[in-house]
Amino acid sequence: MTITKQISERTAVIPLHHAVWGAAAGLVGGVGMGIWMSVSTPMPDTSMITMVAGLLGSTNAFAGWLIHLAIATFAGTGFGVVLGPYAQRTAPAVALGLAYGAVWWTVGALWIMPANMGMPVFEWNDVTSSSLGAHLVFGLLAGLAFASIAQAMGKRTGPNRR
Repeated sequence: MTITKQISERTAVIPLHHAVWGAAAGLVGGVGMGIWMSVSTPMPDTSMITMVAGLLGSTNAFAGWLIHLAIATFAGTGFGVVLGPYAQRTAPAVALGLAYGAVWWTVGALWIMPANMGMPVFEWNDVTSSSLGAHLVFGLLAGLAFASIAQAMGKRTGPNRR
């Protein structure tokens, strides 16, 4: 049974299961990325996960994990809603996931995070270069998880339907 929400006859129908699958896939990708960020120290004695905590004025790694997983869930939901119809098979899901991770790196690590922390935006440095790898891990794992969930649920919608 597919649950959809249609606002009006002129709006697109977004399958709600894509959003839910995307949120779950985002958590999978977020855990992998969070592990990377917990062990990566591009600045002396500062892991990337504690830098994420700095978004809310904390230096606590647990706070960084909570913030990071909330963002990953949001990003995963977006992946499911926007790219879910195209990411139901493994190869397209991996390609789309990697591209999606690169987009989030550009928006999040190069723009939003440094802007919120009073740092220069769109600057290449040790932090942003390490962050690129972390975001690609997120995209790869989120794409794989989304395709796995879609295949396990047996629902194929969109252009990749067979």
